[in-house]
Amino acid sequence: MGPSLERDAPPEAEEDAAHYGRRLEVQRAFNFSPSVLKEEKCPVRGKEAEIVPAGLGSSVLFAYPELATITGVQGVIVYALSSSLPLLIFAALGSIIRRKTPEGFVLTEWTRQRYGTAAMLYLSAATLFTLFLYLTAELSAIGQVVTTLTGVNQLPVMLVQVAVTTIYTSLGGFKISFVTDNIQGGMVICLIVIAAATIGALTDIDTSLIRESEFLKPTLLGWQLLYILPVCILTNNFFLSNYWLRAFASKTDKDLWIGVSLATTVILGYFRLGCLLHSPGSSPSWVIGVVLVMVVTMSCSAFDTLQSAMVSSASNDLFRNRLNIWWIRAGILLIIIPAIVIALEAPSVLQIYLISDLVSACIVPVLCIGLSNKCYWWRGFEVIVGGLGGILTSFLFGVIYYDGDVHRAGNLLLISEGLYADDWSVFGVFVAAPVGSIVWGFAALACRLSFQYIQAKRSGCRFDALDRPYGPGFGPSPEEQAHYRQSGSGDDVADVSSEHEQAGSKPAGKFF
Repeated sequence: MGPSLERDAPPEAEEDAAHYGRRLEVQRAFNFSPSVLKEEKCPVRGKEAEIVPAGLGSSVLFAYPELATITGVQGVIVYALSSSLPLLIFAALGSIIRRKTPEGFVLTEWTRQRYGTAAMLYLSAATLFTLFLYLTAELSAIGQVVTTLTGVNQLPVMLVQVAVTTIYTSLGGFKISFVTDNIQGGMVICLIVIAAATIGALTDIDTSLIRESEFLKPTLLGWQLLYILPVCILTNNFFLSNYWLRAFASKTDKDLWIGVSLATTVILGYFRLGCLLHSPGSSPSWVIGVVLVMVVTMSCSAFDTLQSAMVSSASNDLFRNRLNIWWIRAGILLIIIPAIVIALEAPSVLQIYLISDLVSACIVPVLCIGLSNKCYWWRGFEVIVGGLGGILTSFLFGVIYYDGDVHRAGNLLLISEGLYADDWSVFGVFVAAPVGSIVWGFAALACRLSFQYIQAKRSGCRFDALDRPYGPGFGPSPEEQAHYRQSGSGDDVADVSSEHEQAGSKPAGKFF
């Protein structure tokens, strides 16, 4: 299982032991280099601050201004708040999962221990699909940004970005992503300053056009976004391994809350400025040049994080780290090829995000039910049936809404009209997704319990489907409480040597 954590961890940092254990798990997943692990002798600090740049790439320069042109100031405010405030809820739920699976580093590990291998593979497939869509959105965005600012064709830009990020992530592992995140964070701050100064100095506001533009008036979509965007962004954050990596790498829950609070503040201001960016033709050439360098840097940082997240998810979830990492990287590189093709044809970056949001809105609600200790009877069978049922319910809503038109109902699942449709179709499908998944999940629960009850009666065995389980994914059993202690910050911290020695033998949870 590798070197003893008690021997590697500095004696003067005993309270850092649990954090150190998590950090080693993270590095094992993304570096796959024993020599690197042996050379690391002190806990990594400050990773909580990297939650700020983890979710920022060049794609935000298109998605948010696009929505601003549709819904005006109302949409800008709602989108900015919806993009930042759900991170606070993510911190609360992330703290719960950290305590239940202290040796984990991504959400799928808790899913395996709580719901079983089948549910873990199901969530992993959804996670990889979401990361693929984010890769596509980032490629589409950087291509459009460079083309808009310079007139250069999009394809060479995308190919260069893929080649550069693949080379340095392959050589440096995920550790290099932390370095680029720090650079990206600095670029974000500089971009905010430049955008604010440029808008303030060069933007001439004709007040006579304010009333005519109607950007200050509320719209139907603007009110709908009060529900759509929080649901989309909160649930979709669960599928982003780059967030979970930083959540598990945080030293304590307090550090996680500090990092998320900083991210909430910065992202709120950044997105509001991003929505107010004006035409590049009205800016001086030097401003365009500086912004171009910053945007490319931000995009590369976001892209390499997504690549590393896909490598980690595929290796850990699909192959349990038994397949050579270079085969995994080669497979991810092949997957990027269709991402480039889709990015070249993608009409809207926002539409790409909405597709992944709909998938997460179907899966995450039934997944989170298992976070409650009172819902110990909830199993992986309900999670899978509920998620698939949510997608089916969304499709059935479209069929009913469009009077039996199956083709338009299918297009609604792909959000083919984006948010431009001036009706209740998009709002309805995002209501149908989580509600349908929960209804299908409880229907699956009733069917499973009925089947197990009948089976127990026929075999003469005791009906134990509602017995409270202990173990991985549920939290420690009474016997394991002795391994837990209070850290100096008041967090519950596991005994690292015990956790690490058992990490590879954690059994999968019950699926059925």
